[in-house]
Amino acid sequence: MWLVVGLGNPGPTYIHTRHNVGYLVVDELARRARVALKSVPKMRADVAETRIGPLGLGVPGAGTVRLALVRSHTYMNDSGLAVGRLAAFYGVTPGEIVAVHDELDLDLGQLRLKKGGGDNGHNGLKSMRAHLHSGDFLRVRFGIGRPPGRQAPADFVLSPFPAGQREAVAVEVARAADAVEMLLTEGLSAAQNRYNS
Repeated sequence: MWLVVGLGNPGPTYIHTRHNVGYLVVDELARRARVALKSVPKMRADVAETRIGPLGLGVPGAGTVRLALVRSHTYMNDSGLAVGRLAAFYGVTPGEIVAVHDELDLDLGQLRLKKGGGDNGHNGLKSMRAHLHSGDFLRVRFGIGRPPGRQAPADFVLSPFPAGQREAVAVEVARAADAVEMLLTEGLSAAQNRYNS
């Protein structure tokens, strides 16, 4: 069993912001699997269950494993609440959780996959570490770049991508979804070799 958690903020105000790229990647994975994310109020999240294996996402058959796609209903700084509840419900360890999140230290067009590490000031990761009592989950770090000039990072991540970048963002969302699929089917090393840029 795997949990793939897209970090972000709920509600229409935040839907197209840089901080919500994790939601976009989970939405793309759900689209590929042909499943709908459904609200599970007790878990404080939207969840869709599917399977992944040699024939791809959402395709049943031998060698498949269960997978839950997750978007938290809480704001970013409380993301771990939903993740902790779902981890307990499904009986998964931190090593069976993949967090997809925005990364200021990478430019748009760059991805990095890793296991463990600090939160680097990211409140969603900080909350996950607190609720899981571990930082040993997998991460798909989606580059959004640094704010221009003197813009505060908090304002930058909560602002939408400019119109001129939206096509590039769509390409990166698809690439990040590909990276998650490869991570789950072929392992971290293979996915790092392919996608770490």
